[in-house]
Amino acid sequence: MPGSRRTFLRLAGGAIAAHRGLADDSPSPQELAGMEEVASVFMRAHSVPGLSVAVARDGEPVYQRGFGFADRDRNERVTPAHLFRIASVSKPITSVTLFSLMEDRRLTLEDSVFGPRGILENSFGTTPYRHWVEDVRIKHLLTHTGGGWQNDGTDPMFRNPEMNHKQLIAWAIKNVALEHPPGERYAYSNFGFCILGRVIERLTGMTYEQYARDAILKRCGATGMRIAGNTLANRAPGEVIYYGAGGQDPYGMNVRRMDSHGGWLATARDLALFASHVDGHSASRNILQPESIREMTTASSANAGYAKGWAVNRVPNWWHAGSLPGTTSIMVRTASGFCWAALANTRESSRDTGSAMDQMMWDLVRQVQSWKA
Repeated sequence: MPGSRRTFLRLAGGAIAAHRGLADDSPSPQELAGMEEVASVFMRAHSVPGLSVAVARDGEPVYQRGFGFADRDRNERVTPAHLFRIASVSKPITSVTLFSLMEDRRLTLEDSVFGPRGILENSFGTTPYRHWVEDVRIKHLLTHTGGGWQNDGTDPMFRNPEMNHKQLIAWAIKNVALEHPPGERYAYSNFGFCILGRVIERLTGMTYEQYARDAILKRCGATGMRIAGNTLANRAPGEVIYYGAGGQDPYGMNVRRMDSHGGWLATARDLALFASHVDGHSASRNILQPESIREMTTASSANAGYAKGWAVNRVPNWWHAGSLPGTTSIMVRTASGFCWAALANTRESSRDTGSAMDQMMWDLVRQVQSWKA
């Protein structure tokens, strides 16, 4: 069974192929054709206009390919250089940024977030805070065990789109009560990772986007990443068009406000390179210390399938999936030394495109007999 395939978030032409490495390790023409067929079957089955995939092995890109359309109206084909919204694949980026700050001794997992002893102190909202708010620590937000603010019909991140970060956080901690003591129960929380973005800003004196780009992404070779805009008019150069399904509106959300939990734009290659630099396989290549990577990818007691910004299993493979109207994404690090990513510019409303995308990537990589993923 593919190592990353599990229920997680209800999951876990113009294009080019590029493969670099040992001659006998590169895909043959027949294997390349098989990889293209795997991608094509997925796209047909899930009505995907455009798809970008990239595979790295031992830190080196070995395959990158675009399929279908970045813009159907203009007949613009996807290339590996196209940017896509990556949705919740943003969370590992936030986690790595925090662990880098921990290595610099600027915070710990045990640090409180709100209140007089918290990193954010009393600067968000009014005191006294509601029950348990001052008990929330960094580790709780990273593991989605903050006690509430979960990704359901009351998710604060999809409410009050006119509010900025500070206004939204103040509103939520006043109006959306925590349901459990922090640390006891897993409840997937976009809002928790939004708060972590503000922690990074408080500690660094920089915007979340700028600090993550300078301190983390540039070191991984992911130099083109940026936070997405909200509307079609805010589309970045080289960014695809997103296509809603079943009445979904890809341009009706405050995506910029999702920055640290779901706001990044990236190429598939960017994500494969990012994962390769925190994969635990090479101390010389990795941008975090081995002990930090171990801590970051150790599951919490509340959920054996989720660590700190990464989904995990016993293989051990690590990954994260993402999903928004108009977006499906996945990034995977395998125990066998591969890192890969796939990005699509749609999300079906009636079927789980994310699980199918995960399976598609395992099937695609396994077309190359010598890779043994």
